Amino acid sequence: MEPTPTGVRVLPYGDRALLVEVDGPEAVAAIRRALEAAPLPGQRDVVPAARTVLVVLDRRPTDLDATAVRRLPTADAGPADGGPLVTVPVVLDGPDLAEVARLSGRSVPGVVAALTGVELTVAFSGFAPGFGYLTGLPEDLHVPRRETPRTRVPAGAVALAGPYAGIYPRSSPGGWQLVGRTDAVLFDVDRDPPALLVPGARVRFREVG
Repeated sequence: MEPTPTGVRVLPYGDRALLVEVDGPEAVAAIRRALEAAPLPGQRDVVPAARTVLVVLDRRPTDLDATAVRRLPTADAGPADGGPLVTVPVVLDGPDLAEVARLSGRSVPGVVAALTGVELTVAFSGFAPGFGYLTGLPEDLHVPRRETPRTRVPAGAVALAGPYAGIYPRSSPGGWQLVGRTDAVLFDVDRDPPALLVPGARVRFREVG
């Protein structure tokens, strides 16, 4: 199906879902908020990603569903989500902190002040259970990934890459710029919900140590 003038394309996804393709994270957030505020009949789940939103239903989607989704706002969707506020204690001493300062044109204390002074939003989850892609960084902190990824990034590493910040929930390879670390548990199967950082949540870093 061709995209509409607003840049929205709606595709069937199996026999119980629609895949909504949009231009970027702002449109994803707007559509997610709209569907959470006014769900489609039989809507079971809304799963945002970088440029898509998966709408899971308890029935076969119809042309009316696709039309309704195409009419949803993709920008200027109102104030910030108002999702739960999560404060994450962070030691800001990462091995790439000085490089991030150089790339951004800030001092190291300036980077720390920026990271602890801004409210971020979980745009979507991915990569690993509990990994939230956080948006809202100042534009000068939109730093590139490392040229050579690390073979092992420790669990709890706080990192930046492009427009996103994130926290590695477990040890894994990774190419993001490491600026700090936290002892916060990002994913716990015995917690409801298991992920600490769910889409729509507001996040603040609190410097400790």
